[in-house]
Amino acid sequence: MNKHYAMKSIGILPIALGLLLASSVTLSSAQSATEATAAPLTRAQIKMERDDFLKSHTYDSATETWMVKKGFEAPAGMKTRAEIKAERDEFLRNNRYDSATETWIPLKNQPRDMSGLTREQVREETRQFVRTHAWDDVKGAWVDRSPAKNKK
Repeated sequence: MNKHYAMKSIGILPIALGLLLASSVTLSSAQSATEATAAPLTRAQIKMERDDFLKSHTYDSATETWMVKKGFEAPAGMKTRAEIKAERDEFLRNNRYDSATETWIPLKNQPRDMSGLTREQVREETRQFVRTHAWDDVKGAWVDRSPAKNKK
């Protein structure tokens, strides 16, 4: 009886495998069909977007970033570089980085005077801030990104 059952189950295995593969092909073709409904950009549209970008931006090799040229406005709803830096500086005035715990500690009394710090101290705190935070264009704010801890 066991021998007969084993022969039947071996015969079912290729059928099940075939059905599984057929369903995956059907799913992938359905996915391709939905992707095809979204009209892809034409080569001419891509070239036009590139040309518009190059008209309004210049590459700064010193900072390795694209900068908006003078006379061009940033897209609507985007904060300027000065506003982003002002928010960073405000955060640095109201918080102090503790390297022992690798966390930012809010200052309870009043914001500190950053001009009282040495250039090296300001540079180090700014470096720590950029390491632990990232600008989110969607939210329009600095978001905390926890630094990767060394695995032991």
